[in-house]
Amino acid sequence: MWTGGANSHAPSSTLPGYCGNDKGPVWSGLQTVLYGGILLLGVAGNGVMIAVLLRRRRLLRVSEIYLLHLALADLMLLFTFPFSILENATGWLFGNFLCKLMGLARQLNLLCGSFLLACIGFDRYLAIVHAISRMRSRRRRTVHLTCLSLWLLCLAMSLPNAVFLAVPQDDTNTSRVSCSFHNYGIHAHNWVLTVRVLDHVCFFLPLFAMTYCYQGAIRLALFVTLAFCVCWLPYNVTLVIQTMADLRVITYRYCESRQRLQTTLDVTQVLGFFHCCLNPFLYAFIGVRFRNELKESQHQMQGEEEGDALQWRPVRVTSVLVQKEKAEEEMALG
Repeated sequence: MWTGGANSHAPSSTLPGYCGNDKGPVWSGLQTVLYGGILLLGVAGNGVMIAVLLRRRRLLRVSEIYLLHLALADLMLLFTFPFSILENATGWLFGNFLCKLMGLARQLNLLCGSFLLACIGFDRYLAIVHAISRMRSRRRRTVHLTCLSLWLLCLAMSLPNAVFLAVPQDDTNTSRVSCSFHNYGIHAHNWVLTVRVLDHVCFFLPLFAMTYCYQGAIRLALFVTLAFCVCWLPYNVTLVIQTMADLRVITYRYCESRQRLQTTLDVTQVLGFFHCCLNPFLYAFIGVRFRNELKESQHQMQGEEEGDALQWRPVRVTSVLVQKEKAEEEMALG
């Protein structure tokens, strides 16, 4: 799978003890199917959530503004999946520029999505534990500025991906190329390790924020925290082991052991990306208010269609009467 951005765990030729990355046709095919399913489900769920929230964008609550940005980050992350799916099947076919751009986009949206989860937890903490609900209209501008600052911060943290990602020829198979951290040798290796630290920060920081800030919150908060932990904890634990192996704290005598660890990372990362599909259901579809707004949006659309039909019918009837009157006049004149 593509080693840019979130796949910073994947082996690179800059890492010590590199044993290749041959996954076999069975796992490659299954991985393609899983990523395709996540793509379709995630685009549908996040797309509906964005559409419903934008219909009343001037009346959004503070938490819903964060939720809108979170859905946008998840949706943009999902749009990088087709490139990963095609690379998994045929190698990277899109050139050096798109390699850097997709690596930047994936890292950007992963980081921003994680920090937005922490912001949502903190906002719920203020609203429920401290009952801070006044001056909502003034806070909206602050929330928009906070989201903009988060996007810019995550963009700055993701820019090294565009520097170190490259598309060289694979040494073992000259007909297949990959988008990976090949540029600048040891510096690329150091950035790979740095991205792994960022991955851990982006997991443990939101997890701590949700665990602490959702005290006394509604039952939905428990599902949100558990889903985030179940989806991303296995990946982060396995990634710690991978990092220790790269730093030679743990040594493997055979490449088979290291390749099994790589397969475990691939499997747990699929589970982590599945969280993009869960966010709309956990934050929106389970919530009573969002369900009511979704039903209201459906009723409005049906009402507009019925209204258009009612407006069309009199026009049609009138036109028929006019034509009949003209025909009668022509017969009388004749």
